[in-house]
Amino acid sequence: MKYDMIHTCIRVMDLKKSEQFYQQAFGFEISRRKDFPDYKFTLSYLRSPGGQFELELTWNHDQTEPYEIGNGYSHLAVGVKDLETSHKRHEAQGFNPKPLKGLAGGEAKFYFIADPDGYLVEVVRT
Repeated sequence: MKYDMIHTCIRVMDLKKSEQFYQQAFGFEISRRKDFPDYKFTLSYLRSPGGQFELELTWNHDQTEPYEIGNGYSHLAVGVKDLETSHKRHEAQGFNPKPLKGLAGGEAKFYFIADPDGYLVEVVRT
């Protein structure tokens, strides 16, 4: 039996701000949005152009306090061919990426960037 990854969900405080971050930082596109006004929540699905895996942003309309990310959550990951150019681009956009890193002191292979709610995204050289 084969299972395909289809989406992951994170809860956000400001849907427009989060959508803009993922669009500007990674070129994601909104693939669909579902609004449930009677139940006070909206789902926005984003994906990379041509990609199948989606990031689901859940906005609970009446949430007033930031979500606790907790110590069990680690990060999302996206791949890019030119890591250094991506890092410079994110710096220029004011997203404050962390320094380039390598595993166990090896060559640079990744860096982290935080979205508006503090969720970490790892940008990995592919």
